[in-house]
Amino acid sequence: MAENGASRTNYQASKEELLEYYRMMLLIRRFEEKAGQLYGMGHIGGFCHLYIGQEAVVTGLEALRKEGDQVITGYRDHGHMLACGMDPKGVMAELTGRAGGYSKGKGGSMHMFSSEKKFYGGHGIVGAQVPIGAGLAFANKYRGNDNVSFAYFGDGAANQGQVFEAMNMAELWSLPVVFVIENNQYAMGTSVKRASAETHFYRRGASFGIPGKEVDGMDVVAVREEAREAVEHAREGGGPYVLEMKTYRYRGHSMSDPAKYRTRDEVDDIRSNQDPIEGCKNRLLSAGSNEEELKEIDKEIKAQVKEAADFALESPEPDPSELYTDVLAEA
Repeated sequence: MAENGASRTNYQASKEELLEYYRMMLLIRRFEEKAGQLYGMGHIGGFCHLYIGQEAVVTGLEALRKEGDQVITGYRDHGHMLACGMDPKGVMAELTGRAGGYSKGKGGSMHMFSSEKKFYGGHGIVGAQVPIGAGLAFANKYRGNDNVSFAYFGDGAANQGQVFEAMNMAELWSLPVVFVIENNQYAMGTSVKRASAETHFYRRGASFGIPGKEVDGMDVVAVREEAREAVEHAREGGGPYVLEMKTYRYRGHSMSDPAKYRTRDEVDDIRSNQDPIEGCKNRLLSAGSNEEELKEIDKEIKAQVKEAADFALESPEPDPSELYTDVLAEA
């Protein structure tokens, strides 16, 4: 991961593409900042895992996703929803437990879903989404389409047994799935160096014959270009691929985590030298954008996020009659 002031990669993107990525990453950042504020005010209950610092990963990969491709992830999921095109108002309403939310206020931060946007969830159980992601890929192969499933999970989830079972089946059946490991360096509160015997997560599929690649997950253009091979590999019938996105979260594991397992200097160093939004901003300035243009974008994004928060807080709570709707099984 290179410094923001330097040319981080030789990969190029047009000004229009960079503006699109800048807007999306800024939307995710401002949305998550507002979610953190609402949590602190007591409007969001339960767990709340913020994506601040990791915005380049889902934004860069979304640039490669075509209509019909599916996305599934764990509980740090707000950024993925926004990148998929889900309405910020519906996402924020769900975070606050309101009827206008994507799961009618019953799922909260970790359990949202949109069949329209092909987003198959936030999942609260560590690693549970990975075999489901392989299942989505199995459905694509069964139906004979060229859709790809993107299964996101973290460095902590990478040690789950079900992940390896899913990888084994995916390679055995040559399923069109890209396993995206968002390595933010800390599984909850434990450094990867203390928790994982093999810290090069892109090798996790090696025993099954699955190719892998390590990517600078703090550079949105690098994510797009380095991941292109993986997506084409899966789409063209080559089977699964493992991408390790080297990234970093600025906040604690969840809003209740004081993050005392790392120093403030460490976090400040990443923020100062490797921030994905600042890196994209520097690219834009080099491409001819100016500070005023970018400030106006930030102003627009803040207004959009405020609108989402206002919508959420003004929405009613779910009616008690909703308690037993959408329940798939009863004791």
